[in-house]
Amino acid sequence: MRHSPRSTIWSRFIGCLGAAILTAVGLSVPAAAHPSPATKATAATSASETSSSAAAEDGLALTPPMGFNNWNSTHCRDEFNEEMIKGIADLFVSKGLKKAGYEYVNLDDCWALPDRDANGKLVPDPKRFPGGIKGVADYVHSKGLKLGIYTSAGTQTCDRLGFPGALGHEESDARQFADWGVDYLKYDNCNNWGIDAKQRYRAMREALKKASEATGRKIVYSICEWGENKPWEWAKDVGQLWRTTGDISDNWGSMLSIAKQNLPLAEYAGPGHWNDPDMLEVGNGGMTDTEYRSHFSLWSIMAAPLLIGTDLRKATPETYEILGNSEVIAVDQDQLGKQGKVLSSQNGRWVIAKEMKDGSRAIALFNETDRPQHIATTAAEAGLPQAPAYKLRDLWQHRTYQTAGTVSATVPAHGTVLYRVSADKNWAAYPPAADLGLKGTALAEAGTPAKLDTTFTNLGRGAARSVAVKVTGPEGWSAKATSPSGATSLGSGKTLTTHWRLAPPAGAKPGAYDLKLRADYRSPSGAQGRTELSSTAHVVVAPPSGSSSAGDLPWVSATNGWGPVERNTSVGESEAGDGHQLTIGGTTYAKGLGAHAPSEITYYTGGRCSTFSAQVGVDDEKNQNGTVTFEVWADGKKAASTGTLTTADSAKAISAAVDGAETVRLVATDAGDGNDSDHADWADATFSC
Repeated sequence: MRHSPRSTIWSRFIGCLGAAILTAVGLSVPAAAHPSPATKATAATSASETSSSAAAEDGLALTPPMGFNNWNSTHCRDEFNEEMIKGIADLFVSKGLKKAGYEYVNLDDCWALPDRDANGKLVPDPKRFPGGIKGVADYVHSKGLKLGIYTSAGTQTCDRLGFPGALGHEESDARQFADWGVDYLKYDNCNNWGIDAKQRYRAMREALKKASEATGRKIVYSICEWGENKPWEWAKDVGQLWRTTGDISDNWGSMLSIAKQNLPLAEYAGPGHWNDPDMLEVGNGGMTDTEYRSHFSLWSIMAAPLLIGTDLRKATPETYEILGNSEVIAVDQDQLGKQGKVLSSQNGRWVIAKEMKDGSRAIALFNETDRPQHIATTAAEAGLPQAPAYKLRDLWQHRTYQTAGTVSATVPAHGTVLYRVSADKNWAAYPPAADLGLKGTALAEAGTPAKLDTTFTNLGRGAARSVAVKVTGPEGWSAKATSPSGATSLGSGKTLTTHWRLAPPAGAKPGAYDLKLRADYRSPSGAQGRTELSSTAHVVVAPPSGSSSAGDLPWVSATNGWGPVERNTSVGESEAGDGHQLTIGGTTYAKGLGAHAPSEITYYTGGRCSTFSAQVGVDDEKNQNGTVTFEVWADGKKAASTGTLTTADSAKAISAAVDGAETVRLVATDAGDGNDSDHADWADATFSC
C-alpha cells in the first residue's frame, strides 16, 4: 500500500468508485464532476496548441519556487488563520528569509467554508480569515512577498470535512483567485471521480490562462497529483511544478523514501518545470538537525521547490540556520536549472552531482545508513575539466579548501556533506582539504573502555603541516590517544591513523551520545585549515544469558521505510505504537519486530550470543503485491538471507550463527522492485546468548 496523502484513502475510494456506482444504478454524476464533451474537446485542443513549456510563455518559476506552506505544521487546526499567515510574512522579512529568496506564503486546505455561495463562488472562512483572502494577499504583497492558495482537482478537497474542490468550477475559481491577488495555486488530487488526470489538470491550466489574460495576474501552477500518472512525462506544458510522490511525513524513513523516488527524474527538470518531492519538514521535530540538513541538502541539489513546512513563529535558531543557509539555497536556485544526478549509491553511500551555471559542480556525499561511512568521488567523475587542483567549498561549514582531485568525506549517520567544486588557478591560496574519518561505530559498556580509530587524510595538492587531531565526548567521558594524534607534515594523499581509548562514566545510561572529532592544520604557506566530524557513541548493554526476544531488547539504531520500527506489533503509520498484531500467512505472533522495507535494525551483542532466529515474511494486513528479502549481518558480514518473499508466502524460518559478533544487523530490502510500501515482519525474533 502507498500511504495516501493526508489519510485520504476513504475519500479517494468514494471519488474513484462513486462515478461507476452511480452510473451502474442509473443515477447521474454531479454536473460539477463531469465537464461536458465540448469542454473536454476544448481542453484537448488547447493542450495540443500550447508551447512545450508553460514557463516558456509565462516566465514563471524559472528557478524552483521558495516559500512557506502551513500544512505540515498545522493541518486544519484552528491555529491556521489570518494571524498566522501575516505573522509568517512578517518573519520572512525580519529573519532574513525574504532576502534569502523565500517569497511565497501559501495557504493549504481548510481556508474556505464547506459550501459555495448562491452564485457558486468560494467563500473564505470568516473565522479564520476575517479580512478575506484579498485582505491577506494585500498584506503579504505589502511586504514584497506573494500569496499562494490551495484547492483540489475534484469535487472536494482532501480534508475529511470536505471543502469545495474546483472540478467543474475551474474558470470561476481561477478568476476568483486572480481577483483576490493570488500568485500560486497548489492543485490537489482528491475526490476526482476517476476523471483522467491530464484532462483535469489541463482544464485548470486553461482557466488560469484566461484569468491571467483578464486580470494581468500570472499564477504559478503546482500540480499535486502525487506522481500517480507520471506527470513528469506530460506536465511540462501544463504547470510549473508537479508532485512526484505521495505526502511527506516528519520522519527519516519518509524523507528518504521520497528522495529516492525523486532522484531518478533529473532529466525532466529545468527552468519553469520542476520535480516536486513535497514540502520541507525542517524544524517540525521528527528528525535530528543532522537529518534536517540532509533533507535540505537533498532538496537543494535536486532543484526541488523549497517550501518551509514548519511554523516559523515557534522555530529554533538551528531551524533558521538550516533554512537560511544562502550557500545551499544557491545550489537550489542556480539559473542553469539542472537537477542533480546520482553518480553512485552503493550500500547507502550516495554521490549526487549538479552542474552549475558558472561551470562548477555541487556535490553531495549522502549517507543513508545508521553508521559513519566514507564516501568519495573525483572532480573528473563529477564532470569538471582536468586541472592541477580544485577549489572546494564546504557549504555547511562555510570553509574553502583545495583538493588534488579527490572529493571525499567520512559522513556521519544520516548526514550529508555538501561541496561546491571548481577548477581554480589560485588553488594554492587555500589550505588542503582533509578527510577526517572514524572507523566503525563507537560502542562501549558503561565504565568499560572501548577502542576507537580515527583517520586524517590529506586530499590537497601540497602538504598538511602541524596536524593535530582531537576527540571529545560528553561531560564525564574520557578519550585518550594510544598512538600519535599529530604530525609535523603529512604529504598529499597520506593518512594519519590514531588509536583511542574511549570510556563513558560508570553510571552512564544506555543510549546515544554526541562525539566530536576535530583536526587543525595549515598549508605550507600558512593558511589555516580545520575539519570537523560529528558522530555518535553508544552506551550499550549486551543481551542476558539464555533466549531473549528481539522485540524486548534495546537496539543501537533503527531506520525504517515508513514510521518507526515497532516492538511486538506490525509497523503502523507515522507514529510509534500504532501497529497491529504480527500476522504472516494467516498465522499470528505475539513477539517480534514490525518493520517497513527497506529497513535496518542494529543490536549490540558484545560477542556473547551464538544464534539469531526468526519467522519472517510480509504482513497480511496490507494485502500488498510488493516483494521483500530478509538478511542477517554479523559484524558487517552477511550471515543469513532469504529469497524473495511476498504476501502469498507463509512465514519463512531464518537462522544465523553470530558467534563472537559485536553487532547483529537485521536488514529488509524491497528486493529491487522499487516498492517501498512492504510491511516486513520479524516474528518470533530471538537471540540465544
